[in-house]
Amino acid sequence: MPELPEVQALVDFLRVRTEGLVVTGVELGSISVLKTFSPPPQALVGAPIDGVARHGKFLDLDCGGTHLVFHLARAGWLRWSDAIPATVLRPGKSPIALRVRFDDGSGFDLTEAGTKKSLAAYIVGDVTAVPRIVSLGPDPLGDDFTLEVFSQIAASHRMQVKGMLRDQSIIAGVGNAYSDEILHAARMSPFALARTMGDEEVARLHAATTATLSSWLARLREEAGERFPEKVTAFRPDFAVHGRYGKPCPACGDPVQRLVYADNEANYCATCQTGGRLLADRALSRLLKDDWPRSLEELEEATAARRNL
Repeated sequence: MPELPEVQALVDFLRVRTEGLVVTGVELGSISVLKTFSPPPQALVGAPIDGVARHGKFLDLDCGGTHLVFHLARAGWLRWSDAIPATVLRPGKSPIALRVRFDDGSGFDLTEAGTKKSLAAYIVGDVTAVPRIVSLGPDPLGDDFTLEVFSQIAASHRMQVKGMLRDQSIIAGVGNAYSDEILHAARMSPFALARTMGDEEVARLHAATTATLSSWLARLREEAGERFPEKVTAFRPDFAVHGRYGKPCPACGDPVQRLVYADNEANYCATCQTGGRLLADRALSRLLKDDWPRSLEELEEATAARRNL
């Protein structure tokens, strides 16, 4: 899922590339992707691009005062072309959900991989007409995301810190991947309770949040330069823990651990984040009961015993 750094990299590119351009066409390959009915897509034709902005994970094109807003969801992406194909999209006949054309022949397609379609687009006169934008929490790279504000957020929630970081109504823009990276940088368990954190822990998590997101945004900008940011993945090889189950933690060298729940997973380093204690996967620990390893040492012993069978 594209998160704050990836979406901001898209915004950076589009701000430069669409400056001075005019929309000449908006085509729907999927009727269901458009969540609004008024104004219609044709209302954008002839409109200049007056700005490109980000609201959490939402990308916002200001087209002469009318906004095309979209959320890439879990498997969506924007594909830019300096020479967009002339073929007109036919609803239901194309893997492309939405296409936007500009007067210099360029444009972009919104696509979505997989069978679960969650990509959403909105055409509105005011971005506050998009309900999920109105409910967004503070942006972690915004000027208002101060330690004082973050302390108030943590003190007012009884949830685990990973869930707090991922909840868009609490903090905007962070998802599963970067919450893992932030918690590893903060050396904090994903199961730690937000409301019980001390002042030092709150300050450490706040610093890790801003530093991790800023660092990755800087990397993406450097990788792309002035080119379109092609690389988008939730499993980057140079992540510290996310998507690196079983691989060595870059800080201590011990294997990265994983918790799987619903359609997500949490990756963490037991040595760096939980004092060597393995967090219990609800399904597997319930199955294994007393055989569930409580530490890395017990896990190594169990693994060695299985090898000797």
